[in-house]
Order: sequence, then structure tokens, then C-alpha cells
Amino acid sequence: MTARTLRRTGVIPPVVTPLTADGEIDRPSLERVVDHLLDGGVSGLFALGSSGETAYLTHGQQDEVIKVITAAAAGQVPVLVGAIETTTNRAIERARVAAALGAEAVVVTAPFYTRTHDTEIDRHFRDVAAALDLPVLAYDVPVCVHSKLGPELLLELAADGVLAGVKDSSGDDGSFRRLALGARELPGFSVLTGHELVVDAMMLAGADGSVPGLGNVDPHGYVRLHEAAVRGDWATAKAEQDRLVDLFDIIRAVSPGTASATAAGLGAFKTALMLRGVITTNVMSPPMRRLDAAETARIAACLDRAGLARL
Repeated sequence: MTARTLRRTGVIPPVVTPLTADGEIDRPSLERVVDHLLDGGVSGLFALGSSGETAYLTHGQQDEVIKVITAAAAGQVPVLVGAIETTTNRAIERARVAAALGAEAVVVTAPFYTRTHDTEIDRHFRDVAAALDLPVLAYDVPVCVHSKLGPELLLELAADGVLAGVKDSSGDDGSFRRLALGARELPGFSVLTGHELVVDAMMLAGADGSVPGLGNVDPHGYVRLHEAAVRGDWATAKAEQDRLVDLFDIIRAVSPGTASATAAGLGAFKTALMLRGVITTNVMSPPMRRLDAAETARIAACLDRAGLARL
């Protein structure tokens, strides 16, 4: 099994990107996030994903994030980097930068903004993979890119050696199950769920691991869940998942009608990390806003209920 097809398993959180009060990358806080995740026992780090605010960052900021995370990880776990761009040539350009800065794999969505077709999506992934000398994982996130990556397309690309895995954030559990079934015949292909509320169910369905945004807040919990599932202790896995579902109520702390779903989720994750003493501020990229004092107090109550103390 080559490095290009090495199966990735375990918990690989999409690392949040802490910002300073003036909106620049907060390097010390980002280093502490990496330390926090490594202490939790994660199997890898996903830089510049949706939870990393990649769509909001300039290319210079993206480069800085990669440098900080790869340096802080120091080879302890693999670093996957998002090359999330609208079209093929742009994705290749960013993927090459990521590779030069130490990425061990890149994560790529279907093209977006432009109208696209399955034949073009297929060609997109083939062209990106052909231009690189490191593994490419597909990121299935139709809520953002408006194209669903069907299991037939993904499995064909995997069988042809184009894709090394997929992060599924589609919310389509039936499609995920079909993907996991087909992946049984592809020993080097990783099937990772991005649905942090049903990791136990997705592991039972055949997932190799998870990429949970909430894993930034409680990596230890997701690692305990994963380990229980691997050993077939489904009662323990369910109990841990139930606790994490309750913790996910932090996103409900955001005042209704005042923020997008993206801003609510990222704002809750950052505020929880600030309360836990991992990052300095809960500043968000514009046009998103940071959560206010009342919302922060509600998140603090959720953390207390989940037994998560300040670090």
C-alpha cells in the first residue's frame, strides 16, 4: 500500500483558525489548538476546512495557517490541507502551495460558483490528482458547492487511483452507506464522516473515521467514541455520542435570526475554545460577527453540563 493510498482512520478534526482582535491569524492560539487536539489523541489534522474559515481567508493567511499547523504538529500526525477553490486550475495552484508547505494530503471539493456537470466533476478530480504527487481526498459538501458527489462517481475515481478517500458532509446517510459498502473492495480508500452527531452510526455503517468540527472543542470525547466503536463496544460509543450531541447545543446559544448556520457553528466552536482557555478571542472573519456576552454565557453553561473545564 503506497503513501498515495494509505488509509486514513480515526479522528481528524477540521482545525479552527483563531484570529486576533484585528482579524489576523493568531499564531500562539493556533499552536495551542494543535496541542489541544494532539493531547486529545487525534489521528490527523485537517487544515483549511470549513471550520477553519478557509473561504474567508486570503491566500497569505491560508499559507500562514498551513505553516503554523505543520510546524506545531511536527510530524506527530499527518496534516491534510483543504485546496477548496472554484475551478480546477485554482485548486491545483493551492494544492501545490499546500504540498510545498508540508501537507501530506489535500482535500478538494467539486467545482463551484460556475455551473458544472458530473463529467466535469470527474475530470476536475482527475486533473487535480494528476498534477500532484500526494493523496487527494474528495470533500462532499453539497450545501456549500451545490453538487452532490454520488457513490458511483467516488468509487470509480477511487478504483482508478484518483482519490485516496472522501470526507462526507452531505448529510445523505443512504448515500454514505452505499459508499461505505463499495469501499470494502478498495482497501486503500478512506471513508470519513463529517457528521459529528451520528459518528457512532456511521462507524457501524463502515466509516473509517470522522472529521468533526465539534472535535475542536472536545477531541478527547470523539477519540473515546472512535476507540469504543473500533472495539465493538457500541453501548459506550452511543453513550459518548449522546453526550456530544448534548454538547452540540452550543450552536443553539446563538440568538435566533442573527447569524447564518456557518457563523453560528464556527462562532460557537471558537467561543467554547476561548472559554476553555485554548484561544484568546472568538473573533470571526467578516462578515460574520463574534458572539456576544449573553451567547457566551449560554455556551459556558453547555460546557459545564458536558463536564468540560477550562484547560
